[in-house]
Amino acid sequence: MKNIFLFLFVAVLCVSCKKDARIEKEISNMEMSVAIERFDLAFAHAKPNELPKLKASFPFMFSKKYADSFWIAKMQDTIQIELNKEVEKVYPNLDLVEGEMKSFFQHVKYYFPEFKIPRVVSATSFVDYRNKVIVTDTISLISIDTYLGSDHFFYSGIQKYLAANFTENQIVVDFASKYAENYIFPKQNKTFLDEMIYFGKQLYFKDIMIPFKTDAEKIGYTQDQLNWSKANEGQIWTYFVERELLYSTDAKLVNRFITDAPFSKFNLVEIDRESPGRIGQYIGWQIVRAYMENNDVSLKEMLTNTAEEIFNKSRFKPEL
Repeated sequence: MKNIFLFLFVAVLCVSCKKDARIEKEISNMEMSVAIERFDLAFAHAKPNELPKLKASFPFMFSKKYADSFWIAKMQDTIQIELNKEVEKVYPNLDLVEGEMKSFFQHVKYYFPEFKIPRVVSATSFVDYRNKVIVTDTISLISIDTYLGSDHFFYSGIQKYLAANFTENQIVVDFASKYAENYIFPKQNKTFLDEMIYFGKQLYFKDIMIPFKTDAEKIGYTQDQLNWSKANEGQIWTYFVERELLYSTDAKLVNRFITDAPFSKFNLVEIDRESPGRIGQYIGWQIVRAYMENNDVSLKEMLTNTAEEIFNKSRFKPEL
């Protein structure tokens, strides 16, 4: 009997793998061209008398409330000049990012045919790391000076757990996070479970749209942090359930387990010291994965289903 079940499991797995491979081949064969426009370099090398031409090429980069004198002064600002030099040193080109963005957009277009490829532009932002990428229907903006490498001297005053993801391999990951927000409903989170499932949806969206990224990259963990989360998944879940946190509306839970932090706050010294931040996002991810594995629903359906429905039908039960 065990052999029969094993055979069926392997057979189903093989069929699933072949289907995934076929879909990925279809996606990779989709015709698409993605070129990142380097506003950062254009601005860095422009002379004051070339400002009108630059404004004509990138009108959305110049707020009308500022006179030309403001932009000319910025061109000549010593901090801006240093920023320009460092960006060009790290990114003489964005070939790798363009390749990843193309694959990402191909996946989005495959699953959401109505999706229109935006104009992608890189710019500097005086290290505005709270807005590393900005996404609209027609334009996607990369604050390229927030991806110079986690040890770059520009980030010396920024907490290390944040700077850890100021790297090139996180650019497309951050884009995927932003685009996911456009497809996830409902957005009104009330309970801790709502919060976990919301970010679980976002991370599953990355599973589908950027399969070339590792799980650690998708969630912004080191491999050690991801390994710790996997090894302690059962204990974390037990902690949440035994303390009846799932349907709690206590806003402090978001700060303890959802938002960026150097570690999650179980208020247990040994666990806190070892845990990565945002562990609630990780658990939500595993719930959504279980739901998709155990139910015949499309990506679009999952993204619009309620947290309670996803949880109830997920059959999520990690091993202790």
